[in-house]
Amino acid sequence: MKPEYAIIVKNKTRLESLIERFNTKAQAQFYIESSGGNFREYVEEHERFYQSFMEVQTRLSKVIKNKVVEKEFVPSYIFSEKNLIIVIGQDGLVANVAKYSKHIPIIAINPDEERYDGVLLPFTAKNFLNGVNAVINESYRIKKMRFAEAVLNDGQKLLAVNDLFIGISSHSSARYKIMLNGKEEVHSSSGIIVSTKTGSTGWLSSIFNMAYGILGPKKLGYPTMSEEDLYFAVREPFKSIRTQTEICGGKLKKGNKLIVESLMPNNGFIFSDGIEQDFLQFNSGATAEIKLSDEEAVLVTN
Repeated sequence: MKPEYAIIVKNKTRLESLIERFNTKAQAQFYIESSGGNFREYVEEHERFYQSFMEVQTRLSKVIKNKVVEKEFVPSYIFSEKNLIIVIGQDGLVANVAKYSKHIPIIAINPDEERYDGVLLPFTAKNFLNGVNAVINESYRIKKMRFAEAVLNDGQKLLAVNDLFIGISSHSSARYKIMLNGKEEVHSSSGIIVSTKTGSTGWLSSIFNMAYGILGPKKLGYPTMSEEDLYFAVREPFKSIRTQTEICGGKLKKGNKLIVESLMPNNGFIFSDGIEQDFLQFNSGATAEIKLSDEEAVLVTN
């Protein structure tokens, strides 16, 4: 179905968040500079973002009707199949929006190529209309983004484009029982990371980087993953009389499941894509089934 309306999704800049916190730009500047920070960096980042944003909105308005939705409202916003989604921001914003996109095409724009890697941002403010026109003409190319999925025994579900974290919302150890392929262990650890191929260059890679720093790169390699794979890694597992450390990482092929039973009386949670506000409570009595989801997002490619 041809889109009739474009939804532009953006997030507040760091400068806007500082002004919200300190009420005025001058007070924000005083706080940053008195702490030895470079306030000009915040200003330049803000100005560069809005330069791109205004260019996108101006050019888009000549092609299709549109409106802006802030990131904080995305979880409650109901996207329509008559929409086209335009995301302008960092990679993490694309990941957050994708979970609510319902197969609607996403055109992701990198507003600042000098600051953002743009792994999930194939377009810029200069060329994004190529993607818009391709979607309108129903001749666009896509990359399907698969989700990791956590489903609790009470039916609650959480999706992740990049990764899921299963653990505790403090610096104390997460306690849980983990089950894989008929084997089970009791763990005390800093939590579990479950990554998609899309997210494998993010949080998961930091775990391997840490291992490289200790063992050296010749001792192990990054996992080779397809879009049909998930990879899990247990962070800082502790071995004791009551806890084991053999199920510490591995690939979850399509159809395979990781089962985690919480042994935490409180503060246990599961969150996705690094956003702690997007979470499920995971306390004693809760069991989570982790697997590759049947759902997917559609990212338009250049």
